[in-house]
This record gives sequence, C-alpha cells and structure tokens, in this order.
Amino acid sequence: MHSSKRALLIAACGLALGAAPFAAAAQAQTQAAWPTKTVRILVGFPAGSTPDMAARSIAEPLAKVLGHPVIVDNRAGASGNIATDLVAKSNDDHTLGVVINGNLTSAKMLYPQLPYDPAKDFSYISLIATAPLVLVAPTSLPDGKAFFDAARQSGTKWNYGSVGVGSVGHLGIELLKNKVPGMDAVHVPFQGNPAVLTGLLGGQIQMALVPPGLALAQVKAGRLKAIGLTSGRSALAPEIAPLADVGLRDFQLEVWTALIGPAGLSKDAQARLASAMGEVMRNEETRRQLFVQGWQAVGTSSDGLKRRVQEESGIMKSIISARGIKLQ
Repeated sequence: MHSSKRALLIAACGLALGAAPFAAAAQAQTQAAWPTKTVRILVGFPAGSTPDMAARSIAEPLAKVLGHPVIVDNRAGASGNIATDLVAKSNDDHTLGVVINGNLTSAKMLYPQLPYDPAKDFSYISLIATAPLVLVAPTSLPDGKAFFDAARQSGTKWNYGSVGVGSVGHLGIELLKNKVPGMDAVHVPFQGNPAVLTGLLGGQIQMALVPPGLALAQVKAGRLKAIGLTSGRSALAPEIAPLADVGLRDFQLEVWTALIGPAGLSKDAQARLASAMGEVMRNEETRRQLFVQGWQAVGTSSDGLKRRVQEESGIMKSIISARGIKLQ
C-alpha cells in the first residue's frame, strides 16, 4: 500500500510538471494574441513637432516589446483634432494616437462642432510625458512679486502672447489672471512659439508661457527673464524657481502627451498595451530621448490618465466659460 501511494504521488507530480510547459505556452499565446499586424500611431501635428517627437520616442521600443512594427503617421491640422477624430473612428484594432492636453480637455468647449467626444470615444492607455511652462518677460521688467505688481498697475496696457486662441499658453495666462486680481494683459496670438519669442524681444508683448527648451536658451543668453515655472521644481529647468516661490500659490499647469486608442479597442489590445507601455516608460533610453526633447517621462495607468483628463477638463471649462473664450 505504501509503495502504491508513492507511485500515485510520483505520477501526480509528473502530470503537474508536464502541465507547466503547456500553461506557459498558453499564457504566451494569450499575450501574443495582439497585435497581429503593424500598429499605427496617428499624430495630429507635423514631423519635428514636440508631440511627433514624443510619439517617435516610444514607437521603436514599443515595437520591440510587441514584436510587431509600430509606425508614426502624421495627420496635421485643427490643432491635432483631425488625427484625434481619425483615432476615434478607427475600427482595425491597430490604430492608436498620441495627443496633447487640448485634444482631450479644452477642445470640446472651444469647438462646438467637434466630431468626437473625449469622454466617450477613446480608450485611455497611458500618459507619456509632461513639461512645465516658463513665464518669461523682457529683461527691462522687474522680477518676482514686483513683476506681478507691475502687471496689475499696467492693466490692459500690457500684452501677452501665445501660439493661438485656446492653446495652453493662452488659457494658462487667463488662469494666471484669475490668480492675480487686477492683471488684465491683452492676448496677442502668434504663429508658433518662435514668433512669440520675437514679440517679447521686440517689446510687442510683456509676457508669455513657453516650453523650457525655448525659454532657457533666451534666458541663459540674457535676452529674456524667467519669472517662474508653472509647476514645482523640474529637472527640465532646475535653475528656474516655481511661481509659488514668488508668491503665486496654487497654480499648477503642464503640457503633456498621452497614448490613446478608440473606444472599441479590444480588451486584448488594451491589456497588452498597458503592460507594454509600462515596460517602455521604464526604459532608460526612452526616458533620455524624451528628456532631451524637453519632456519628463511619466507613465500612468489608464485610470490615472482618465483622472488627469477629468480634472483638467473641469479647470479649462471654468476659465473658458468665465472669460467667454471662443475661436474666431
């Protein structure tokens, strides 16, 4: 009897060990179920733009993890909303998109005929990267708290620049005006941040919110003055103090990029991408590339990205409504 029990035990162990490779194979097959072809990432901005560079920074490492090619497809126009709409309407289960804040937060308030619904038409996959903005001004103006005192006293005599109505630089200054009662600088839209910097240097405008990569070069050369960062301390601009340090409390604003898919993206795809993006965003070379481009790598869960969109949408809705901001 004793030997019989031992034989049964050995047989059971053999079955368990024999089942292990099959279980591992089944798990590998499940993980490999998606993708089945090339994955396309739509970007609503031209090649060489910051969202495009962020997309290209993740495309190659993502392809390695997925085991299938990942290509970036630029469909520029309407501040990225054309490409975002194409993502919403895609049904091949292999089309994704890299978007910026506005496509998911302020677009619905600014474009009455927006063809997609940010809250319903997408699968939120992961935040990719963030960056603060730098409040810059001509060197002739005062620093710190004195700058905001001068802004209050000048009222509508001062102007500020941005890359257009509804941009983060535009809405950010309007939020800033809410924090600094009496400051009422007039908005002047420009065609791109280089033109905004030219306006500052030429004295047409007295302030603007611009990315650190553009601001630092001018500040270090002594051509412009940095008043402060729109976030806490940042490795992207370690020498620039947060606006909170000069008395502007409770003001937090960043630009960001995120990876999304259509609402109908399969569960297999969503699960695979969640795992793959976690691996990609931990990759040191990917993080380095993003940093060189002026981004701080930040991977999130789907729920983390959803929360960020919801919170920021509320803030943008309030300022757009309060200021009566409309696209002409």
